[in-house]
Amino acid sequence: MKVAVLPNLDKYGTKELVEKLGTYLRSCGIEPYLPDSICSSGYTALPEKDLFNVADLIITIGGDGTIIRYGKRAAECDKPILGINAGRMGYLADIEQDEYTLLKNLASGDYTVENRMMLDIEVFESGNQTGSFTALNDAVITGGFISRIIDISANVEGDNVSYRADGLVIATPTGSTAYSMSAGGPIIDPKMDCFCITPICSFALASKPIILGGEQTVKFKAFSKKRIEIYLSVDGRRAAIIKPQTEVIIKKSEKTVKLIRLKDHSFYKTLSVKFFDQGGAVRERKQIGKNTSNNQ
Repeated sequence: MKVAVLPNLDKYGTKELVEKLGTYLRSCGIEPYLPDSICSSGYTALPEKDLFNVADLIITIGGDGTIIRYGKRAAECDKPILGINAGRMGYLADIEQDEYTLLKNLASGDYTVENRMMLDIEVFESGNQTGSFTALNDAVITGGFISRIIDISANVEGDNVSYRADGLVIATPTGSTAYSMSAGGPIIDPKMDCFCITPICSFALASKPIILGGEQTVKFKAFSKKRIEIYLSVDGRRAAIIKPQTEVIIKKSEKTVKLIRLKDHSFYKTLSVKFFDQGGAVRERKQIGKNTSNNQ
């Protein structure tokens, strides 16, 4: 088995873990690969763009942003991906850094794979396509200034739903626990075949999130009476400027991100640990800091 290790070296403890994994994976009969821009013993080095074709699966070390970035690239090559958490939340990651010995199960095939839905986003200007993107979390339409209301129309099956709001979040089930949740959207089980539209600070008492079936295609248009710039962001990255003649079409992607699960924990257990038990997480961080101070 060939495995590509893609770390975010800016995250705490990542460099040390990369050094450990080179030797450990080989001891498990797994051939580890690393981008040739990173120097570490025990790995075969290749250009990052080639790793997705060579490797049987991808391991990332970092936060959720790292998993989203590489997960979409892995989906293009139909390769599964495993996240080792080196960030604050690590909602999409499967294991923590000190649990790396669980990687031995990769060689035996003792793991499961979750298919996570994505969205295809196409941008048209006066009928001509000017951009194409894929989102694992969400697409966001919003004004360039805080607290500036914009008008957005969402066309579903020929009927328009109009919003006056700071913006809209169009989220997958995976993204339902990100920006959409902060804006008051629902938490959606990742097994569901659907996506949701959540208004951001809507200027209407009755404006609520809408959940759409995965077979739906939605066309969005937006404009501002204040003539402020309106932006489309995809997974937290600015993707396009939306003008009055711009049309954004969003639908379910045919590709999915395949998340490897080594541990037997459900979506609801993850919610409990990552979101609802924030007090426990704070206590754990304080204890780690206390132990560190005592050892100095």
